[in-house]
Amino acid sequence: MANRVETALIDPLFQELQKERFVTISTIDHETGSPNVSALSWVFAPDQNRILIAIDQKSRIVENIKKHPAVVLTLIANESTYSINGNAHLNIEKLKNVPLKLVLVELTIIEVRDVMFYGSKISTVPQYEKTYDEKAAAKLDKQVLDALKNYI
Repeated sequence: MANRVETALIDPLFQELQKERFVTISTIDHETGSPNVSALSWVFAPDQNRILIAIDQKSRIVENIKKHPAVVLTLIANESTYSINGNAHLNIEKLKNVPLKLVLVELTIIEVRDVMFYGSKISTVPQYEKTYDEKAAAKLDKQVLDALKNYI
């Protein structure tokens, strides 16, 4: 299935983006013009054409998007690796009902490309653990996801 190109999220990817999920975001650095890659987990797809992302207000990603809205979100799911290309913009300067100062970034999808190399598949998706208070992490994650869902 390598190199298949879509203009919106296919259903398995849409389903994966209904919960907290490990992704990377690639932006263009606002100072150097070079690529900048960051890992994120607070993402949510309200439909198959958009992805909402919660990002710390002080993150370099915010300034990068203000200057260069073109971004690529990389998602490992559905036994493959996907490059989700689109334009991002800051939609809300501070998410409500969340104790952290997070902005809401809305990514409008232009292209979804299966970028897995030929003749292979992902056998195990990335997993991660929160390294701070498990109960506090679960509470914060729920607050952020609820805020993203309530934006719709």
